[in-house]
Amino acid sequence: MNDASPAQTASSDIAARPRLLHTMIRVFDLDKSLAFYTEQLGMSMLRKKDYPSGEFTLAFVGYGDEAESSVVELTHNWGRKEPYVIGDGFGHLAVGVRDIYGTCERLAAAGVKITRPPGPMKHGGSVIAFVEDPDGYKVELIQKG
Repeated sequence: MNDASPAQTASSDIAARPRLLHTMIRVFDLDKSLAFYTEQLGMSMLRKKDYPSGEFTLAFVGYGDEAESSVVELTHNWGRKEPYVIGDGFGHLAVGVRDIYGTCERLAAAGVKITRPPGPMKHGGSVIAFVEDPDGYKVELIQKG
């Protein structure tokens, strides 16, 4: 008989040092999304692979190697005729930036939609801003350092 609790069993199935590997979002126009995440947010294209039998492409972008950093998986389903409906369950991705005001000026000049200009959080704390990627996903920018 196994005396381990469900929580102990679940934790034994997780790597010795668990970490978030990636967040997946579905994108309508992969080229526009890659340009946004690499050119505007400064992430690197880590890997990209087409899956012809499934008619989709996976592209991984991030600020560091997947072995040590969490990344974003952009999933593009071929033949999609309409943009995705984001729904109300997804919140946002968050990216730390050194100069939030300068970053937002640069992004706005590049045509990126700023949905919440930079400034202190409503109830105090961090200086934040929100922008949208080409599919309308929110990305929170947080002033760091």
